[in-house]
Amino acid sequence: VKLVESGGGVVHAGGSLRLSCIASGFEFSGYAMSWYRQAPGKKRELVAGLRRADGDIEYGDAVKGRFTIDRDDAQNTVYLQMNLLKPDDTAVYYCHAWNYGPLIYWGQGTQVTVSE
Repeated sequence: VKLVESGGGVVHAGGSLRLSCIASGFEFSGYAMSWYRQAPGKKRELVAGLRRADGDIEYGDAVKGRFTIDRDDAQNTVYLQMNLLKPDDTAVYYCHAWNYGPLIYWGQGTQVTVSE
């Protein structure tokens, strides 16, 4: 099982980034896919979650209206479009997969840094 994130980097406040997470080794379409983030000294928090392609979407309060999650089941990929980035968005962003049961997978994370 692999979740490989990419697309992180350094951006100025107000800018945009698009994160990607490519999954392999499991039945992607049957999993809820989410993005979490963890800033230094803080707990890991939900950024956005998307159930199966026609399912519910949930966003963390801090990112509502600025971030969009979507998925391409044909490409086993989940995306996070991040607009109007703020310095408070600086964190390591993690891809998360859950089979609605006991199986949970995490990616290795990608760093997002937003400068003033």
